[in-house]
Amino acid sequence: MKIALLGYGRMGKTIEKIALQRGHKIIFKVDENTKEYDIKTADVAIDFSIPSAAFNNISNCLNNDVPVISGTTGWLDKYPAVTKLCNKKDGGFIYASNFSLGVNIFFELNEQLAKMMHQLEEYNISMEEIHHTKKLDAPSGTAITLANGIIKHTNKKSWNLNVTNSDSQIPIIAKRIDDVPGTHTVAYNSEVDSIEIKHTAHNRSGFALGAVIAAEWLYGKTGVFTMKDVLGLK
Repeated sequence: MKIALLGYGRMGKTIEKIALQRGHKIIFKVDENTKEYDIKTADVAIDFSIPSAAFNNISNCLNNDVPVISGTTGWLDKYPAVTKLCNKKDGGFIYASNFSLGVNIFFELNEQLAKMMHQLEEYNISMEEIHHTKKLDAPSGTAITLANGIIKHTNKKSWNLNVTNSDSQIPIIAKRIDDVPGTHTVAYNSEVDSIEIKHTAHNRSGFALGAVIAAEWLYGKTGVFTMKDVLGLK
C-alpha cells in the first residue's frame, strides 16, 4: 500500500519503519512544517498527529476518499462529526486510543473483570497510568477507554483525574516518567484482598504494528470500525 503518515513524531517514525518492513511504501510524511500535500495519492492514511490537527487531517482524508486510521487522542469531542462525515462520504475510518494488539486484548479482559466484580460492593476500583513526559494529554486515551469499559458494566458514572475514590467515580492517577512507553493498571481493593490487571508496553513497536495491521485491514472497506473489528472480537 501507499501510506501517508499524518504526524511524524516518535510514533510516526516507528510506524514508518514497520510499514516498510511489511512491504508498504510511505509516500509522504506530514508534520507541522508541511504546507501542501495531495492526500489523494495515498491508498490509506495513518494519523498520529496532535489534537488540534487531527480533525482536519481526518476530514481531509474522508473528503478525498482516502481511508484513514487515527491514534491521536484529545480530539474526541469531534468524533461524532467524523463518523457522520465518514458515513456521508461512504469512507473508511478507524479510531483507537491504543492500536497495540495486546492492549486491545487487555480492553476485553478489563470489561470481563468489571462484569464479574460489579456486584461486589466491598471492592473499590482505581486506575493508574504511566507515560513518558512528552505525552500531551492526561489521563491517556487508553486509560479513558479502560474507565469507560468499567462504567459500562458497573454503577460508576464517570472517571476523575487524581482524586480519591467515590461511589460514582473511578479515580485515575496519571504519572509522567521519562522513557515510559505506557503502563496501565486497574485495581479492585477491599479490606481483605486486592485484584489487579496490568498491561506494560516495553516499547512503541506494539502500537505501531497494530496501527499498520489496522491500515491493512481497513484498505478496501467502507464504514466506521474499531480494533474489535480488526481483531475479530465482536
